[in-house]
Amino acid sequence: MFNISQANIGSLPGLELQIILDNILLFFFCSIRISAFLIASPIFGARYVILPVRILFGMVLTLTVFQDQSNTLNVATIASATGVILLIKEAAIGLSAGLVLTIWFSAAAIAGEKMASTSGLAFAAQLDPNTGSSSPVLSQILMLFLLVIFLSIDGHLIVLRTLLDSYEFIPITSLPTLDIILKSGIGAAGSMFLAATIIMLPISIALLMINVSIGIITRSTPTLNIFSFAFPVTLLGVFILLYFSVSTIGFAMSDLVESSINYMQDMIWGIKNG
Repeated sequence: MFNISQANIGSLPGLELQIILDNILLFFFCSIRISAFLIASPIFGARYVILPVRILFGMVLTLTVFQDQSNTLNVATIASATGVILLIKEAAIGLSAGLVLTIWFSAAAIAGEKMASTSGLAFAAQLDPNTGSSSPVLSQILMLFLLVIFLSIDGHLIVLRTLLDSYEFIPITSLPTLDIILKSGIGAAGSMFLAATIIMLPISIALLMINVSIGIITRSTPTLNIFSFAFPVTLLGVFILLYFSVSTIGFAMSDLVESSINYMQDMIWGIKNG
């Protein structure tokens, strides 16, 4: 029987196991920021994108930055307390970049839910494959509309390019202050509600006027059944309003996509300057 010790394995010709293990560890460390972003971002982190696809996509993206970043890293740094701090920093940058986009994109879902509740379409709900929870169909339609606009203007390529470029001015070995992340999260939440209000306000005001008109009609005609009259009128009104508001909503969502991308870029640039 052969007894091959670890020392003998390391001395075998052509078999540099330690170098291979070191490179695997460095590759994993370089992929933390990218993997965190893919988990938290609105499209790449959706439930319909299966985990093996995300892992493979993250590995391909990591290969583009591994050569440059691995030259500044070493296993001793990763295995020390500094390595733990760097790991947390990398995960924070990736998660915050993805969550900022997700928060901004939630404006479409909020606008759809408010319009559905105002028009009586809140009952028309189904399972959202993106979140795994039940949401109004109108909300899902607006969310898909937003994602189509995001892809049509190459927003996915812009955010990925921004993330990969962040390795140049925020190297893995750097330790910048992360105060800007908290400020960006709070600012993104406020901007989300503002964007949702801009999208839903015209239709909500028109529906309010329709409901007021229905109330006046039913008040003057007490024998009229409000449930058999008001709901079809409101439903027809919201469909007509959505039909004539498609271009306006499209411009509003295009501005939302551009603002979300700019906000993400400003946050990463702020981390560098911070």
